[in-house]
Amino acid sequence: MNSKKISFKKTGQKVKAQKYDKNKLKVFMEIFDNILGSVREPLLILDPDLKVIRANDSFYRTFKVTREETKDVLIYELGNRQWDIPKLRELLEDILPQNSKFNDFEVENNFESIGHKIMHLNARRIHKEFNGIQLILLAIEDVTEREYHKRHLEDLVEKRTDEIRRAKEEAIKEKQKVETALSEIKKLKDQLEAERAYLQEEIKLEFDHESIIGHSDGLHYVLYKVEQIAHSDTIVLVLGETGTGKELVARAIHGLSQQKERALVKVNCAALPSNLIESELFGHEKGAFTGANSRHLGRFEVSNGTTLFLDEIGELPLELQPKLLRVIQDGEFERLGSSCTIKVNVRIIAATNRNLEEEVRKGRFREDLWYRLNVFPITMPPLRDRLEDIPLLVDFYIKKISKRMGKSIEIIPKNVMDALQNYHWPGNVRELENVLERAVINSSGPKLHLMDELQTQKKYLSATKKSLETVERDYILEVLDQTKWKVSGKNGAAEILGLNRSTLRARMRKLGIIKP
Repeated sequence: MNSKKISFKKTGQKVKAQKYDKNKLKVFMEIFDNILGSVREPLLILDPDLKVIRANDSFYRTFKVTREETKDVLIYELGNRQWDIPKLRELLEDILPQNSKFNDFEVENNFESIGHKIMHLNARRIHKEFNGIQLILLAIEDVTEREYHKRHLEDLVEKRTDEIRRAKEEAIKEKQKVETALSEIKKLKDQLEAERAYLQEEIKLEFDHESIIGHSDGLHYVLYKVEQIAHSDTIVLVLGETGTGKELVARAIHGLSQQKERALVKVNCAALPSNLIESELFGHEKGAFTGANSRHLGRFEVSNGTTLFLDEIGELPLELQPKLLRVIQDGEFERLGSSCTIKVNVRIIAATNRNLEEEVRKGRFREDLWYRLNVFPITMPPLRDRLEDIPLLVDFYIKKISKRMGKSIEIIPKNVMDALQNYHWPGNVRELENVLERAVINSSGPKLHLMDELQTQKKYLSATKKSLETVERDYILEVLDQTKWKVSGKNGAAEILGLNRSTLRARMRKLGIIKP
């Protein structure tokens, strides 16, 4: 807004007398004083020459002057001086219309009594005539503060915008700090997870891999092979005496496989009559045989997409072995009483305590099925070859059995542990668990008392005990002999062992394996 500065000045200018109807003017002034005098806005009465005739009380308060100080100035008849407002005169002459509507405009002035102010003026003509002279009512409003805020609004907006911008920048910096902190936390979390996974693997290898307890060299080698084969879909044959924990090996392989979210399906081929094992494995249709009152899904169908554990595979009847061989080779079979071929994708882990090579020679096991199963054999060592694992196994089973029986066995005497370690354990871990359960039953206090007289039995000395390197060397030689010394390529020794060919050649050099 273009400021229009004005100033009130007292001058000695002579004013030409004008004739008024004094009675009418007096009446009007009395009305002005009585009615408009109570208005809070400053009001002035101007004559047509824009000279001040009258002012209300608010005018005096606003401009901080008294009636006495302005008596000879504002009252036209009593003096020859008046407030001369030349610029105001020009403004009023320019904007006052001939009608009686108010016309708003603003002036900005440095007043002697009240300082710098911005005044909003409303002017209108009063149709009350005094001998042909029209009066003008001028209302004044102090809008300095409002205009100040209005004029400085842009500055305030800019200031607030700048504050918001700075706050936003600070927020971004804080966000970056938080993101950096979160990134560091994630990095530390990943590191801790990696360390946790590593420690878990170490614990599994050292103590308990899917409940396989021990830290002997033979057990380490078993767990090493479990880790090797778990992520593939290769058939695994678990060998070992009864009670050595062959099923635990199967569960450990499944627990590390891609099918671990699904259940491990199990069939004990020795636990079912020969006339039911086919139905249990492959299923049957309703009416396929006497007593088949409904359709039954076999274990191969149930385990489609997961792992099937065939325990005691050496007990499988000879007449069913061709059907099992077909499933292994082609992934298809028919239910009993049906000609419809069913295709499945099943990872097979088989286990046996029999010497299948001997069974093949005796004609009790098909040679072609033996070769299909013996892709990746894992031999679970007997307990007599794992004497250093006995204290760990004893501790595990004592806690397990005591908790079940509501007892607290805290002391295992040295003579008891010596007796346990000097026994040959023909029943392996299963026998050990039974002996310990009887001992817990026999113990009335915190000390373990054996019920079995194990010390009277001779410790079995294995003439075939071998070092880990010897076991590994013999196994590699066995696979090489099976593949006719084909190291790499399809069905080569490296593929069967699950090793890179360069790794296998390095192991052969280290173990002194040379092709004859």
